[in-house]
Amino acid sequence: MSKIALFPGSFDPFTIGHESIVRRALPLFDGITIAIGYNTNKKGFFPLNDRMKWIESVFQNDPKVTVVCYEGLTVDYCVSHGISYILRGLRTSADFEYERAIGQMNRAMHPKVETVFLLTQPEHTFIASTIVRDIILHGGDASRFLPSQIRI
Repeated sequence: MSKIALFPGSFDPFTIGHESIVRRALPLFDGITIAIGYNTNKKGFFPLNDRMKWIESVFQNDPKVTVVCYEGLTVDYCVSHGISYILRGLRTSADFEYERAIGQMNRAMHPKVETVFLLTQPEHTFIASTIVRDIILHGGDASRFLPSQIRI
């Protein structure tokens, strides 16, 4: 059985912190599916198709990475697609508390799905999609916080 991890998020936009988590996790798994969550009640800042294309361009030379969109509970997506691991990056202790609660709930619902946490590299700790999006919204240059393949 393949060890596939799901890396879920809105990725609005996908940052160098996200890229780092995926690249560091690649040796641990046979494949990583980057899953852009879609919520009909929320409107993303960047169009979903753009986010998908940007992420695909970042990993275009890595066949172990796929990009999908999904709706609903992440853990249900994992179960319905035979994925046993959820990959999450942790920047702060607040992230840990939040992600731990979600991971424990997911495990209570589907005990065969494990959540795996990777700590963000120290130089990426302050990078958050929300802040990067705000920089872009106000005309600032956020390019140093985005993978080189993503030009907004």
